[in-house]
Amino acid sequence: MENSSSIHNIGVSGYPSTRKGWVLRGLRDGFPICMGYFAVAFALGIEARRIGLSAFQSFLMSTGMVASAGEFAALMLIESHAGVFEMITTCIIVNLRYFLMSCSLSQKLKSTLSSIHRFGVAYCITDEIFGLSSAVPGYLEPFYSYAITFISVLGWSGGTVMGVLVGNILPAAAVNALSVSLYGMFLAIIIPPAKQNRFIGGLVAVSMAVSWIFSILPLTKGISSGFKVIILTILLAGAAAALKPIEDDNDSERED
Repeated sequence: MENSSSIHNIGVSGYPSTRKGWVLRGLRDGFPICMGYFAVAFALGIEARRIGLSAFQSFLMSTGMVASAGEFAALMLIESHAGVFEMITTCIIVNLRYFLMSCSLSQKLKSTLSSIHRFGVAYCITDEIFGLSSAVPGYLEPFYSYAITFISVLGWSGGTVMGVLVGNILPAAAVNALSVSLYGMFLAIIIPPAKQNRFIGGLVAVSMAVSWIFSILPLTKGISSGFKVIILTILLAGAAAALKPIEDDNDSERED
């Protein structure tokens, strides 16, 4: 006879079935993201200090907008004494891809989920957290995303503050080397599903190739990173959906 506690704690494909289990799984899955974020945010903190931001101001910025491209863009605008409207507009454009991710991830939420949780999950969306949340089979448990975000934002905000306080101690080469861990984290998210499904693996390879082409073509290399991600996502995801659509579970149940 199986242990009853294991039945209640383990769900589909080894995922938890209780809220506590999802929180613990989220903390575990979010720890590598925390380390990668700390490294990148450390460099961000050094830049924030250079233009005159305090540790507290940098902490508020990183906690409110967990986005490296958006925050680096904001720092450049602050340094150039840009207006509030220009700063808000630029940050929205740079971070537009998160709107697309929110639309995608909303399909994994139960229809009965409250608006508070929906807004909470929306705050939790970053490239890495979106990748992990999307990989969850079935409906997404909000507290899984909350747990990942909690530990990830600790690394992001903490790294920014540490960069402001002690960033000048480390040489620039060492700080730049720390960001390599973020690329390793991306690979850890991409490789497992790519190994399990050849179509996904091919789609990842095509996405990388097309993204590189977009970065060198005269007509597209000047487009902001946010718009590039949106354009490529719509084109590639649309093509993938047309070539290999996922059968609706409700349709299959009706056929049975």
